[in-house]
Amino acid sequence: MDWQDLTDLTQGRPFVVERVRLADSGVAVEGQFEPPQLAQLGVDDQVFVAAFIRSHGSIKEMERIFGVSYPTIKSRLKRIAEHLDFVDTTPPPTGAAHVIDRLQRGEISAQEALAELEGS
Repeated sequence: MDWQDLTDLTQGRPFVVERVRLADSGVAVEGQFEPPQLAQLGVDDQVFVAAFIRSHGSIKEMERIFGVSYPTIKSRLKRIAEHLDFVDTTPPPTGAAHVIDRLQRGEISAQEALAELEGS
């Protein structure tokens, strides 16, 4: 069974994988594993995401591949994104600007801000 068969079988309902076997060594692990988010998408959406990545995120190329308009591509991307959890890739603020921001918000005193600025 491949992912397409599995996603067709589950019809978009959540599922849990309970056994994983490494094909080359035969080692098997049992437990409850949630499949990756992209694997939980329907087959059509998986194909769409793969095409988007393959086209380097070019919406113009996606319009050509799928024969649809820009708003249709954007709408579908938005719909797919609603099914995915995103990791915050913004690094936490650091340095003098962060200390001053915290001071302005009243989170630290002027003395604490000076101490932090002198320590860094």
